Amino acid sequence: MFEVIAEPNRRRIMDLLRTGERPVGELVDRLTISQPTVSKHLRVLREAGLVEVRGDAQRRLYRLRPEPLQELDEWLVPYRRAWAHRLDVLGAHLDEMDDGPEAP
Repeated sequence: MFEVIAEPNRRRIMDLLRTGERPVGELVDRLTISQPTVSKHLRVLREAGLVEVRGDAQRRLYRLRPEPLQELDEWLVPYRRAWAHRLDVLGAHLDEMDDGPEAP
């Protein structure tokens, strides 16, 4: 999952799909990269389960699937807690430094 979303163009595609379904042509226009490149990224995103496609006459519409991102978010919870604790400790240390004895 991390390898899939690490690629900047894939993240840009996901950002565009957050607001709803889009055809490949619109993604190409918005991203200013070639249609084969957009299709390649969409295939990788689809294989990772992050997007799904449906046919609409001659068009293929892509949409974001939030479920895999929710699973990733849940997996990150303990790491966020660890970082929050470390930042709280750092904040307390900095507060102590500010409250230290003043020079005469």
